[in-house]
Amino acid sequence: MPEFDHTTLALVDDIRDRERASDGHSRYGAYLAQHAHRFTDDGAPLSDVEFAAAAWQVATAPVMAPGYVRIRPDLLDLAPVLDPDGALHLRARVALRHHHLAQRPAGLADWQRNPWHDHEQWPVLGSPDATDRPALLITAEVCVPIPGHDLPRPTATRPGRTLTYEAQMATNNLVAYANFRLAPLVAELLGGGR
Repeated sequence: MPEFDHTTLALVDDIRDRERASDGHSRYGAYLAQHAHRFTDDGAPLSDVEFAAAAWQVATAPVMAPGYVRIRPDLLDLAPVLDPDGALHLRARVALRHHHLAQRPAGLADWQRNPWHDHEQWPVLGSPDATDRPALLITAEVCVPIPGHDLPRPTATRPGRTLTYEAQMATNNLVAYANFRLAPLVAELLGGGR
């Protein structure tokens, strides 16, 4: 099974998806069928960017848990975002601790590791480390544009293998962008690690 590293923000495990499938084909496909209303615009297929965004939403928590797409635990969020003009961006939200700053604030509480989700290499940051003083919780958003021509053009509007295949292709393309275009920016922001 693939694992996270500094160049990997998201993973897809198709083998695990098939093994856990109630229909014998794809667990993700079953969730797509439950949320089929997200994949049609009055009976017509969505645009490629709208389809990719909808496929990602179904593939990740809170819709699918564990998700078809697994996101590195130290990220606050990783998701496609549609601009008002219809352009698609992939956005990672990252919690930055005070030691990432050029000048550390004095006397302010910082993010702390969440003891319920303690990953040694990829710490999940939660509430401030002290509740008896003000806190400065810094979050950075890193975005990369996703060219629409790099996404599959959807044809399906109803549940089934075609919709599942097209959604898998769209989410796999977004995972590739996350890992190859967004991960280096996140690694640079975090100084190569935490």
